[in-house]
Formats: sequence, C-alpha cells, structure tokens
Amino acid sequence: MNLNLQKPLAFFDLETTGLNISSDRIVEIAILKVMPDGDELIKTYRINPEKPIPLETSLLHGIYDEDVKDAPTFAQIGAELAAFLEDADLAGYNSNKFDIPVLMEEFLRAGVDFDLDNRRFVDVQNIFHQMEQRTLKAAYTFYCEKPLENAHTAEADVIATYEVLKAQLGRYENTEWEDKTGKKSFPVKNDIDALHQFTNLSKPVDFAGRMVYNEDGLETINFGKHKGRHVEEVFRIEPSYYSWMMQGDFPLYTKKCLEKIWKRYRAKLGQEKKAAEEVTPPQASSKKAGPITNDMLENLKEKFGK
Repeated sequence: MNLNLQKPLAFFDLETTGLNISSDRIVEIAILKVMPDGDELIKTYRINPEKPIPLETSLLHGIYDEDVKDAPTFAQIGAELAAFLEDADLAGYNSNKFDIPVLMEEFLRAGVDFDLDNRRFVDVQNIFHQMEQRTLKAAYTFYCEKPLENAHTAEADVIATYEVLKAQLGRYENTEWEDKTGKKSFPVKNDIDALHQFTNLSKPVDFAGRMVYNEDGLETINFGKHKGRHVEEVFRIEPSYYSWMMQGDFPLYTKKCLEKIWKRYRAKLGQEKKAAEEVTPPQASSKKAGPITNDMLENLKEKFGK
C-alpha cells in the first residue's frame, strides 16, 4: 500500500547515550524519507555525542565509544539534517515522547533553526497502543476469548489475571523471543523463576525505578545527574546525596532500599578502616608522663582560680 501523502513523511529513529531527554545525546540517527510519488530516500549518520556512552546502553544498541570517536558531532551535521527534513512531516515509534524531543534538544544546542510549526507528527506506537488496548479487560478477551464480566471489581480482576497467565503459558510455551541485543530464548514457560526474569527486564531495585541493577548486578542510580553511576560510588563522591534522597519526595520503599545500601556501604568503610589500622596500628607516644610537681599545681591554681 502506498501512503497518501501531500508532502514527504520522514520516519526516523535515534540511538542515544541514554533516556534522559535533557542530558543524553544522539549517537546514531536513521531517516527514511517517503516522497508523495512513493520514492524513498534513506540517510543514516553515526554521531560523536561528545560524552561517554554508558556500557549498559552500548550493550543494548551495539554502539560503543570507539565506534563514534571519529564521527562528526551533531553541531557539524545539524544544518544538513535540518535541510533534509525541512519539507517533511515526521513519523516514528514513540517519537512524540522521545525521538522528537531529543532531536529538538540537539538542534537547539547546535544553534540550528528547526521549526516544528506546520508539521504533522505520526507516532506509530500510539496507533498500536490505542487500537490494541493494554487493559486487563482487553487481555482477557484476547487470551481467554470471552468477555470479562464484572470488570474493575477486585475479585473478578484477580481471577481474570490468573486465567490470563494460564492462557499466556499455553499460547507462548514454544514461542521464540528476541531481546534488544539479538539474544533469542523461550522465556514464557511454566516456571516462576523464568517468568520473574521475563517480567522484570528493567531490573528495578525499588520498583519505582529510581534505582536499577546493571549488568553486573550492582545497584545503579536511574535518574538525575548521577544516572548510570553505582549507588555506592555516588555515596563516595557525594555523601550528602543519601541525606538528600532520604529527606526528599521519594517513595518510602525507595528510601528503605537506599538505607540498606547505605548501611552496607558504611559497614564496608568500617571494615576497611579496621583492616588499615591492623596493618599500621596507631603509634603510642614514647614520651612518658613525669611526676606532678608543686610548680605544676601552682600553675593549675592560677589557671582555674582555685
């Protein structure tokens, strides 16, 4: 099917250093520009983000610091990109919430005038989510092939959830799944450990997502200026960060998890100090105190008035 276009429609996708719209940078952009006559133009650029790419991110998209160290910066190609997109509407997958905001941040940093006025935006993910609803009622109808009666009552919903899981196990028992790194597996099986792994791919520490486990199983800050740093590393370079989070507007369970890591970190410091003292014990003073003399007593009387 050819798209009915009055002007070009540019599908684009970004690979970035992370998911923070304000601070993360583009490392690759691919654009498929579909013309009204059906012609298709494709451009792909690797971009030097001028900051390190976290290992956890590189493992997802396969782009490492070495791959972009000699690539142009966004400032160097921004004008060319703007010219290529100048007459086009924009389309993507989750593009309204992520790709377009990140792209605009880059244009603004580079001082490139790229106007979004009079453009139309097609987010394919929104079509998917809005046409294929992700509610329990929709899941029950899809997997169990019957309508959910008394939806939104607690008992009906919990029974429906149980039935949906059993239906999913039957449907996907031998279905192959591929993750973002290209690794293939059969994750949906009648095994709670396997289901736990598959339904917690983000590896949250606190469920609110303020801290997550990295590939090495270490707790990592997942927001703000320390995003991507190990929590204990943050404690070391900025000890006040712990107090800031404990006093801040964070979920209580987040604070409980943070406190547990803090106590473990402080215990490590105490063990390291003790080990250091055992290797190099404090030197006792070699000078022995002499006997108290009458002159010393007189001096004390004068000092304290007694």
